[in-house]
Amino acid sequence: MPKKKRNTAFSLSFLDIMACGFGAVTLLFLILRHNASEIIIPDQQLANEAELLQRDIKEAEEIKTEILNSLETIKNEIVTTQGMSVRIITELEEKEKSIQDDPKNLDKLREQVQKLEEETANIEEVEFGDKVREFIGDGNRQYLTGLTLGGERVLILIDGSASMLADTVVNAVRRRNMSDDTKVASPKWQWTLRTMEWLIAQLPPSSRFQVYAFNETSRAIFEDSNGEWLDAADSLSIERVIEASKTYVPFGGTSLLSGLNTVSNFEMKPDNIFLLTDGLPTMSISKPKNYMVTGGQRKQFFNEAISRLSPGIPINTILFPMEGDPEAAALYWQLALDTNGAFIAPSRDWP
Repeated sequence: MPKKKRNTAFSLSFLDIMACGFGAVTLLFLILRHNASEIIIPDQQLANEAELLQRDIKEAEEIKTEILNSLETIKNEIVTTQGMSVRIITELEEKEKSIQDDPKNLDKLREQVQKLEEETANIEEVEFGDKVREFIGDGNRQYLTGLTLGGERVLILIDGSASMLADTVVNAVRRRNMSDDTKVASPKWQWTLRTMEWLIAQLPPSSRFQVYAFNETSRAIFEDSNGEWLDAADSLSIERVIEASKTYVPFGGTSLLSGLNTVSNFEMKPDNIFLLTDGLPTMSISKPKNYMVTGGQRKQFFNEAISRLSPGIPINTILFPMEGDPEAAALYWQLALDTNGAFIAPSRDWP
């Protein structure tokens, strides 16, 4: 009886197929592992652009932070301003209520407004260049001096030393030992004060002015206005200066350097200077060791003072007579040329 064949699950053909499949998988694995080892080189241009974008984002965030801080500050200022406005409105309402409650206050305010309107109208009637003060000399004569009397800020420097008491050294020494009333009444000093008043009278109403007296030091004629510019259209200020000048008593030596240093007293410098003197200085900042001063020393004191003068300011010199000082006229005339100013030696009936 023949034997029956046994059925096996794995035949030779099946094993061949499995071996082939396993080999294919192994080959595929080797291929994939080989490709994975390849190095990919990044694009440098793209990397740079990415870095720039990151910087822009950082800067934008910083600007955003600043804007937010500014916005917060503005909000705080708005709150503060609102609080101030409420307080001011409340104060105005209270003042208005008090005015309405008291008719006398309202009438007083109306009178003040009317007075201010009248003063404003009077000021508007004065045209630019008109005299701010009337000055009448002998026979009400007019003089052609060559002086430029304009300027926004005009400084008048008056020599207030003892030499302004007389035309000669002997008479000046004699008057120096007299009473203050006699000194003030000296013809030469009164002539100087009339010249100062004439200069003020010629100023345009739109300008401001100041008057200083100098000898060994310098100070404003009207002491309460030291270092301040006075309004040429203010008649009260002019009267105060003129009245104060009448009480000034000339004394001491002459330091032109102290006079010109007056410019540093003002925050806003003068643009025109009038110098009223009778000769060259007899001292610098300090007194000389010798009692007698030579002509060479006086010229040296003059040059020292001029060397410290602020540039660009015209110097207009009015030179009064004094014996024994022959170089004064020439030096002050040269000063006028150098500073685009003027120089005059007036007659005794001027102004």
